[in-house]
Amino acid sequence: MKEATFYVHLPHGGIRCELCPHHCVLTEGEHGKCNARSNQQEKLIAENFGVVTAFCIDPIEKKPLYHFFPGRQILSVGSFGCNLKCDWCQNASIAQQGRSAFSHISHTPPGQIVQQAANSNSIGLAYTYNEPIVWYEYMMEMAKGIKEHRLKNVLVTNLQINPKPLQELLPLLDAVNADLKSFDAAFYLNKTGGHLDMIKKNLRTVAESGVHLEITFLVLPLMNEKQSMFADMVNWIADELGDRTVLHLSRYFPANRMDDPPTSLDLMHRLFDLAKEKLPYVYLGNVRGSSTTASTFCRSCRQKLIARNGYHTEIVGLNPDGSCIHCQEPICVTH
Repeated sequence: MKEATFYVHLPHGGIRCELCPHHCVLTEGEHGKCNARSNQQEKLIAENFGVVTAFCIDPIEKKPLYHFFPGRQILSVGSFGCNLKCDWCQNASIAQQGRSAFSHISHTPPGQIVQQAANSNSIGLAYTYNEPIVWYEYMMEMAKGIKEHRLKNVLVTNLQINPKPLQELLPLLDAVNADLKSFDAAFYLNKTGGHLDMIKKNLRTVAESGVHLEITFLVLPLMNEKQSMFADMVNWIADELGDRTVLHLSRYFPANRMDDPPTSLDLMHRLFDLAKEKLPYVYLGNVRGSSTTASTFCRSCRQKLIARNGYHTEIVGLNPDGSCIHCQEPICVTH
């Protein structure tokens, strides 16, 4: 455990966390909505500092990131807690738990994780599995060490974070994959406990910072797939973030408290076609046997540039600067 950053003492007792838009007000012994930060003797304590619940070498495509060092591997690390509460969460066993569920796990110093990343055949470290924002302090210490080793920091996040902590984090990041769960503010608030305005603002901030950005949209049947709203989202991405922004459409499968049938393949392909009208780099996730919707093609000459089959990736048409070898079109791929 470690004293957290970004909190204030209140005039009449208690403290307020300033890390995310919830602004949780905590009296002695209380936990925030994330289950990971608590008031202990009028200090905000990050209870997940050094608590590693998931640790694995993954293909970078699993984050998912398709235009950032394609075909390479990255060491991935997770802790516990999340500042959203999604019924469909696939990592609820860690993301929606508190410290008591992991009392058997001892503390791992951040330098130990950094050293393992440096010694692995990896491009760096991905902060993922649960929501990295809620283990901000641990992530920051690891990210600084990763930079010292000239490796890459990747954040997989819901981007529910206040502007000041985001601005302090951004200089350490190389790539972000952000979950955009809907383009309806009421859905965000009622179904996740989050704030659409906050993620839109933060997506702009990341895009303007120059950090590589890709977006994941989980297609939930009868919940967030209304075609007009989806079209509004795609138009907003193209207009506000740039029409070369990478968009991943991920197929829902039953998880956590949600047992609806998986998203139909017909709906996945219809939304894929709709998104492609505005965005040239759209990919389907959790859909097997569809290399056409997983591979990267040049937006200009339509030649295949990166071939993907599952997590097998082969660069077949890129210049060293990430442009198309056939027509020299810039593709915005870092490799």
